[in-house]
Amino acid sequence: MTQPDATTATISAPVQRSRHVEGLVCGQPTTDGAGVRLRRVLTQHWQHRLDPFLMLDAFGSDKPDDYIAGFPEHPHRGFETVTYMIAGRMLHRDSAGHEGLLENGGVQWMTAGRGVVHAEIPQQEEGVMEGFQLWLNLPARDKLCPPWYRDFKAAELPRFTTTAGVDVTVIAGSSHGVAGAVSRDATEVLYLDVHLPAGRAFAQPLPAEHNAFLYVYRGELSVAGQTVPTDRMAVLANTPGADGVVIEATADARVLLLSARPLREPIVQYGPFVMNTRDEIVQAVEDFQAGRLG
Repeated sequence: MTQPDATTATISAPVQRSRHVEGLVCGQPTTDGAGVRLRRVLTQHWQHRLDPFLMLDAFGSDKPDDYIAGFPEHPHRGFETVTYMIAGRMLHRDSAGHEGLLENGGVQWMTAGRGVVHAEIPQQEEGVMEGFQLWLNLPARDKLCPPWYRDFKAAELPRFTTTAGVDVTVIAGSSHGVAGAVSRDATEVLYLDVHLPAGRAFAQPLPAEHNAFLYVYRGELSVAGQTVPTDRMAVLANTPGADGVVIEATADARVLLLSARPLREPIVQYGPFVMNTRDEIVQAVEDFQAGRLG
């Protein structure tokens, strides 16, 4: 796997008081697309608490029958999808004319906006396919914006290594003075993939008003004394006076850390459409049925 050159973070980012864990969530096993087996980590139940995050799916298997059928053509409107591929190869095509191959360590960022129909099909017949798909809400003013799409190869994603030996990939936002591949003014989303050796810690400042969570996909870590095991999402409390989060690895660990400014707008979801009102959902369905998406 091709990796970008990592810089060493020399800008200190002290956290005086860490947020604590408000709750641990075990994802729900389910299938999506044409039968892809996955774990739905962030469900509709958490959409208001973790606004503007709408969904997080984790998928990972070395059994082709669990993933080979992929996600045939389906529509989206009103939000963004962020697919992060840890292992495997997935081809994307959509009705706006975008096409790209997502490979090991890469990220696909798609803004559905006013609407797009796309397909995501595995380009492998054996081996491991593993990754995550995040749904990020758009503010009302942007829900009908033109669709946008960008593939980032692993080598294009900014990375740094702390003096403690923690490796960080900055998918979105900014961490320790390193700007990520994507920025969003409305939500100020932060999306990090953090790899910690056992016994090491990582501190990330977070604005007090931002909602935040982390998902441990390897190993085990601790946040303010609370153990977070593998395959658990930890909802981080908006602790008064906290200025960030400190995570400590009790074993070699890999974790996604995400935060964003909440939109505080109505959320109305009907399958692949996320709007602000029921009437807008009805219009989205009508537009899809009439072939007006993308």
